[in-house]
Amino acid sequence: MKESDEIIGKLKRRAARAAAHCYAPYSRFAVGAAVLSATGQVYAGCNVENASLGLTQCAERVALTTAIADGSAPGTFTTLVIYTPGTRAHSPCGACRQVMHELMAPDSLVASCCDSNEVRVWHRSEHLPDPFSPGALSHLTNDDP
Repeated sequence: MKESDEIIGKLKRRAARAAAHCYAPYSRFAVGAAVLSATGQVYAGCNVENASLGLTQCAERVALTTAIADGSAPGTFTTLVIYTPGTRAHSPCGACRQVMHELMAPDSLVASCCDSNEVRVWHRSEHLPDPFSPGALSHLTNDDP
């Protein structure tokens, strides 16, 4: 078994435990996520829905922001695993892809797992083509009027 398979398996178990705590009364779609920091710390999150839908928090973003709140540095997360119950591994939403692109390490990977053996994996360069990046805001630091 490759080291990355072991890491994905460990994170899948943590993400599955987190999914069990989700609050999804509207979609009834439980999602858990676990992210590995550069120091080896694992942070988990679950989706938390809201009746206004736009305020719903996805599991991936909950895991990443929990890690940031605990002091992990943006851009240093090596692996993020998404877990959804059932037999199909689902891809992350666009908002999560954007946040993952900014907060994950350049050589990181994202994996999606489920109750079957299906695992989908993306490297950072693959999960969000042509991302909006901090460089796009460089004009805001320009001293020109």
